[in-house]
Amino acid sequence: MGTSLYLEMVFSRSMKLPIEILYNRLNSPIYCRRDYSSWPCRGRSIAEAGEIINAFTSNNANPHHAYGMFLRRYAVEVPALEQMTLIKQLRERTSAPIKDVKSSLFNTESAQKDLRKRGVVLASKKSSRTAAEGLLAFVQNESKAAVIELNCETDFVARNEIFQYLALSLAKLALLVESSSQQVSGGFFGGPEYLEELKINLDHPKLSGEKTVQTAIAEVAAIMGENVKLRRTFAMSAPSQGIISAYLHTSPQQGLGRIAGILSLEVEDGNTSLDPLQHVGSELAMHIVAAKPLFLTKDLVSIDALENEREILKSQAESTGKSQMAIEKMVEGRLRKYYEDVVLMEQKFVVNDDVNVKTLLDNLSKEVGSPVKIGSFCRMEVGEGVQGLEASNEPEPVVQAA
Repeated sequence: MGTSLYLEMVFSRSMKLPIEILYNRLNSPIYCRRDYSSWPCRGRSIAEAGEIINAFTSNNANPHHAYGMFLRRYAVEVPALEQMTLIKQLRERTSAPIKDVKSSLFNTESAQKDLRKRGVVLASKKSSRTAAEGLLAFVQNESKAAVIELNCETDFVARNEIFQYLALSLAKLALLVESSSQQVSGGFFGGPEYLEELKINLDHPKLSGEKTVQTAIAEVAAIMGENVKLRRTFAMSAPSQGIISAYLHTSPQQGLGRIAGILSLEVEDGNTSLDPLQHVGSELAMHIVAAKPLFLTKDLVSIDALENEREILKSQAESTGKSQMAIEKMVEGRLRKYYEDVVLMEQKFVVNDDVNVKTLLDNLSKEVGSPVKIGSFCRMEVGEGVQGLEASNEPEPVVQAA
């Protein structure tokens, strides 16, 4: 591997080598410690060797006693330190596995190009594997907030700085894109097709240049040796009078996490100080992550969800053997508990369980001197529903709006 080759020219009458032997030597590998070298295997054809033989025979009456030039290639072993330097440089440029780097240096001069081709092929082979780990990346500006989910197969890859750099870059791109995707209550939700064909400009030592999102993801998958995929994107517009607050749980760095809680707080009076809203909004975003609400208010609970829960509760109550009137009272009482579990405004506030979220907002409205309400909220978690939905449509995040 990594050998330099040179030609030694020896002029000799005295050797009197038969031309057939010379021909065979030119076409045979020459062993030199760990490496082999021969004329044809290093880029010279047998035809070229034949031309030299013809030159020998045309200048000599006796082709078996050639007077002329005897060409032989020698393999000179590169010192171990230089070999390691070559491997290190190519690893830094491509992040390919070391066994592929060594193999590529053995077999091609265009090693870097060869490794990138291998990486794309390997990434496509891994694309069918389940990717339920990863990160959420969140960014916002004055008018909008965006969060994306980038998946991988293991938590080890999710902690890699290249993977994290790509996730944040994708979130920044989502923030700039005018949404034409599926609109859901409170924001815009999009699958991987929302961003995959867009161009992204990356500036990382191992991931740089302008390329499509799909190509960038494939390159990171090749570097990581795992299936990497963009799963979904959510964008929320900021209210004209109010704020967007967010909380990221299990966050390795700013803007990244495994669970995200996002909400918008709206205030009627545009001159109201936003500092109290920022404080309460941050706590409410944390509450959304911890309490896992499904609906904003009782009025927004879907009929299907309510009927399913009522049927379950009724079946449980009937098993007690009590009268029908008692069963109805039991069902209604347990439905109130169901609302407290899944409706944000009815939930006990996790920071202070002496009040529910509705009471918290009433107190905030009195503090700022103007009515404050939750415009919309979103809760997303890495990998939720992946195992059961690999072959079906990806789930939407939990999103509700007033």
